[in-house]
Amino acid sequence: MARALSAPSNLPSLVKTTFAKALSGGDLHYFPTKVTVLPVNSVPFQLRFSPALASKPKPPPQQDASPSPNQPSDPFANPPPALYIADVGPSHYLVLNKFAIVPEHFILATKEFKQQTDALEEADLEATLACIEAFARADGEGLFAFFNSGEHSGASQPHRHIQLLPIARMRDGLVSGDDDGHAPWDVLAHDGGRLEQAPFAVFSEPIAPGMSGADVHGAYVRLCGRARRAVGERAPREGEMSYNMAVTRNRLVICPRLAEGAAVCGRGGQDVGRLALNGTVLAGTALVRSEDEWEALRANPGCLADVLGKIGLPGQV
Repeated sequence: MARALSAPSNLPSLVKTTFAKALSGGDLHYFPTKVTVLPVNSVPFQLRFSPALASKPKPPPQQDASPSPNQPSDPFANPPPALYIADVGPSHYLVLNKFAIVPEHFILATKEFKQQTDALEEADLEATLACIEAFARADGEGLFAFFNSGEHSGASQPHRHIQLLPIARMRDGLVSGDDDGHAPWDVLAHDGGRLEQAPFAVFSEPIAPGMSGADVHGAYVRLCGRARRAVGERAPREGEMSYNMAVTRNRLVICPRLAEGAAVCGRGGQDVGRLALNGTVLAGTALVRSEDEWEALRANPGCLADVLGKIGLPGQV
């Protein structure tokens, strides 16, 4: 079946120039980070530390209904012109993330309000694939796309949106010495073998360039079904499931979530903070907000493995 939606052919350069202009104009905030790579069950995990992130405004909890006059405004209802990138089909548009940890971090959002907790539709995935393939044609790597759904997923906004990170920019700050002789970092969701070694259970299927939206949506439905059955009675209410989804140029991954994060322990076993994780965990990345958390995890990568083991189902199921 032919692809119904397409992204602008110059999307990578369009994102780059829009980001540079918005940054210079003060229309977005970019938080530079320290970065290192830690081994977790033989999987190289990228750890980033952004001191400025601690002062980022905390979004409201994910809501179950569209915003009302008594609820915070919807940031995707009327995107700032300086952050707007382009439309993708009749029902989606692209906008820069106003609070960027990775340069050129952007978002695919629905034009009309749709629930972040509802199942994704074929058009959501088709638009995501169109963006991934536009980047892959330009640099061979493409994008890491992720979706957070449910109270334990790291989701923050009720308006449906999928986040997109240029993989080339996710490598910013990494140098050859960062991995200390361990396997070099790469996007976890690319590699089915490494996914099997992760401390949390995932369900994945390979995808390929040119697949129809219907075929990829079918994979999404199958994987969500498998994840729901695995979660079973651990879900807070029947039929509900918190999860992260990741899409790359070659794989679709679903990770059921039972917790947003867990405590980080210092050298003496005391709690020094709490690590909260969203869908970037499926890239093999984690972000900390304090120096104590950064130092504790670098000194004891096993603590990171422990936190990761608590966010979902253990290992492969």
